[in-house]
Amino acid sequence: MPDTYDFIVTGAGSAGCAIAGRLAESGQYRVLLLEAGPPDKNPWIHIPLGYAKTYVDPAVNWKFETEPQPQMANRRLYLPRGKTLGGSSSINGMVYIRGNHADYDDWRQRGCTGWDWDSVLPYFKKAENQARGADEFHGTGGPLHVSDQSVKGELSKAVLEACVQAGIPANPDFNGAQQEGCGYYQTTTSNKRRWSAAKAYLSNPPPNLTIRTNAHATRVLIQNHRATGVEYQTETGRQISHAKCEVIVSGGAYGSPQLLLLSGLGPAQHLRDMGIDVVRDMPAVGANLHDHFNTVASWRCSKPITLNDLQNSAARKVLAGIRYGLFRSGPMASNGVTAGLFTRSDPRLERPDIQVNLFEWSTKERNRDGVIPHAFPGFSLSPVHLRLDGRGTVRLGSSDPFAWPAILFDYLRTDYDIQAALFGIRLVRKIAEQPALKPYIVSEIFPGVDITSDDALLDFVRRTGVSNQHPTSSCTMGTGPNTVVDPRLRVHGIAGLRVADASIMPVVVGGNTNAPTIMIGEKAAAMIQEDARAGAPSLAA
Repeated sequence: MPDTYDFIVTGAGSAGCAIAGRLAESGQYRVLLLEAGPPDKNPWIHIPLGYAKTYVDPAVNWKFETEPQPQMANRRLYLPRGKTLGGSSSINGMVYIRGNHADYDDWRQRGCTGWDWDSVLPYFKKAENQARGADEFHGTGGPLHVSDQSVKGELSKAVLEACVQAGIPANPDFNGAQQEGCGYYQTTTSNKRRWSAAKAYLSNPPPNLTIRTNAHATRVLIQNHRATGVEYQTETGRQISHAKCEVIVSGGAYGSPQLLLLSGLGPAQHLRDMGIDVVRDMPAVGANLHDHFNTVASWRCSKPITLNDLQNSAARKVLAGIRYGLFRSGPMASNGVTAGLFTRSDPRLERPDIQVNLFEWSTKERNRDGVIPHAFPGFSLSPVHLRLDGRGTVRLGSSDPFAWPAILFDYLRTDYDIQAALFGIRLVRKIAEQPALKPYIVSEIFPGVDITSDDALLDFVRRTGVSNQHPTSSCTMGTGPNTVVDPRLRVHGIAGLRVADASIMPVVVGGNTNAPTIMIGEKAAAMIQEDARAGAPSLAA
């Protein structure tokens, strides 16, 4: 057939770039990578602090919103997602966190053989080019550059000193022997430039890898319960490409279930309601959606050392641009999220369930229309609940493949989720009270000193809490009826079709999800090639 490839990958995000790059590097296979967005040529993508711009740029950002959230004052929550080569790895905060070792052992206990910590660590190391060098936990020579923060200002130092004073031990490596503690974050950067999955895996594509941007996958073609190709829309119209071996869906936690649903794979009644022919009744497609829940407490700073001062001064902006352009230094060389901590909301828990991020800014508004800082120096401590009970859904809002999916989370429904959120706010207030931070604080901005009771704090959380932009698990991996793919990421009952991205996580990991998603891409590519060499069936039970 014309326009036929061995493998077609839909979505050039963190996992899709890794899969396409690894499948093509041997030269053995013809690979087509489809990306709905443009090439990653926007200059703000590659400047570490530039994600403040891409956060709201529709040219490279899907700018999704949730359905009204019943537990969150019926608000629609903003969900930025990357729409360019590199996907969200091209617009995120670049923090490199793998999650807790026990997270992956938990996956194995849920029936996902081959996904325990000892099994996934080699793929983390294979992907990594660690600036500190190789050791038991880290690799060098991989395509993904991981670096120490280039800017460690006095504010981040004071925050970490305050964390220790509050009883949280220092941790020099959140991705090493243990996760708990406080310390500086590492980032996916190189030479003070963002190092996205596209930079890592697509910088020098071999001739057997075809990359098509502005190519929006609209349907996986399925004949006799086998994926045979992909239909997609380009600037010149509708096109179809065929796959001799497999189609790999890598659209992320929102895009992957949406594409499966558009292809007739999902809850049968929902598909009928949308006017879509049912290829296979799969209730788990789009179910089990969850991520991390984020709140923010902010303080007015006594010194003009925050990013508010940069944003509010034309002269400082010009100087920062000159410093970055000439010397790769100054505030634009940093992501502004320099440090953080992991701890437990209850000492009886086996793993940290709270992450706190230092934001070297404070905002009076942050939404899909823009980020507006306060007119004075400010900083924030953002408690993140990592292990929510609540589970949401991704459904079709319409049979139109270009319409937003209908996204609904289930935040703050259980007492545990509520208590963890309240613990996070009280923890960051405790940190702010420590001697190391006293000289930097003028007053509390949010929640506000008058908000102290549980009821008042919970009301604040409901009115201001947001997604932490780590969505996962909407195409869950496993072996039971409530899963979408098997442990080799093959879609149940459909030959030649896999899903490989954050959507396959049985449970979200305890930390930022970009590094684990790249690991999933690495492991998926290895399994696909293993199965191809062995002639293994590509049909999951």
